[in-house]
Amino acid sequence: MFNFIKISKLSILLTILETVTHNLVAVVIQILCFKYFLLPFNIIFTIIFAFLSHIIVDGIAIITYHTPEVQKGDKFWIIWHVIIIGLSLFSIIFFAIPYWLGMVFANLIDIWDWFILRPIQKRKIKRNIESKWMDKYYLHKIVDRFRDKFLEWLPKWNYKRAGILFEILLIVILIIPIILI
Repeated sequence: MFNFIKISKLSILLTILETVTHNLVAVVIQILCFKYFLLPFNIIFTIIFAFLSHIIVDGIAIITYHTPEVQKGDKFWIIWHVIIIGLSLFSIIFFAIPYWLGMVFANLIDIWDWFILRPIQKRKIKRNIESKWMDKYYLHKIVDRFRDKFLEWLPKWNYKRAGILFEILLIVILIIPIILI
């Protein structure tokens, strides 16, 4: 699974702050659900679709420049992450009040895996290096299975700088309905 000892606090922070795409998808989902469904279905479908969107967005993340580890010596990586983190913070500040429900559920997998399970797992590993009892509770396993079953044909561009083009395109495509609706 993961080598938790090597995971730095910086990489955890970066993973959480690379949330702009999840946030924009959540905003679009909540807008559409609240426009086309009546109470309580608008809330129920926002929760369900936002949660499922995380699986899809993380599934297609392999075609974006999204290295699993921090690239401290790479200026391109640093500049791109300053931009993406800035956009993520802006999306949180700008959209959190009206669209918090969708945003929370679109990021719930990361919140659960990165904020709750990984810190517990790190403590367990300090006591018992062989501790793997929590591995089955990681929700990103769902993403991995989804990607392996439905998206195995996608190219793996995690380390290719050109992968930012797809992410930029996706962000622009998501902003358009937010502006128009």
